[in-house]
Amino acid sequence: MGVRARIEDFWADHLGIDYLLAGAAVCTHMFTVRNTGSGDWLSWIDSSQRTDLYAATAGVVSAIGGLSAIAISIYTAANGERLRAVRLHHQGELRRSWRSLLQATALCCLLLITALSLDRKEDPLSARFVFEFALVFAALRFARLIWLFDRIMQISDADLAEPPRVAAPVRDPNWVQRRGGSRP
Repeated sequence: MGVRARIEDFWADHLGIDYLLAGAAVCTHMFTVRNTGSGDWLSWIDSSQRTDLYAATAGVVSAIGGLSAIAISIYTAANGERLRAVRLHHQGELRRSWRSLLQATALCCLLLITALSLDRKEDPLSARFVFEFALVFAALRFARLIWLFDRIMQISDADLAEPPRVAAPVRDPNWVQRRGGSRP
């Protein structure tokens, strides 16, 4: 197993890593802004534009969350032999992953609405960093959604690419007699 596969396996098994990565990214940005006074890209735009951005982002996150629900329905509708085996043997992990993706959509929308409600002209509460966390976290979870959906589709496609198995006919030893012939 290569390094990339080990990293993917670790990432797939540890759903909480997305929280840590998003938190680290935003904390690094916040530290940079507070210590250097530069790089605060959201403070460059007016508060009304920021709130419009928060609302638009909440709409996009919700739409993508809806697409993840569609992906789940496609996954549950597929019935190839390999996919049934994956669902049988890994149902807990898959359910946990799908659930975390839907929960992340709700959390991101909640954070975006919170940023929308807290943002003011001077932004004393730094609501823009709540927005940044939601944005980074949503991007990580959507990458996870695409990765998981791609894996499921690969399994489903493998089932479709293989020619259907034809069951061998069962030989009836009395077929000649039933047809009116005699046995040699």
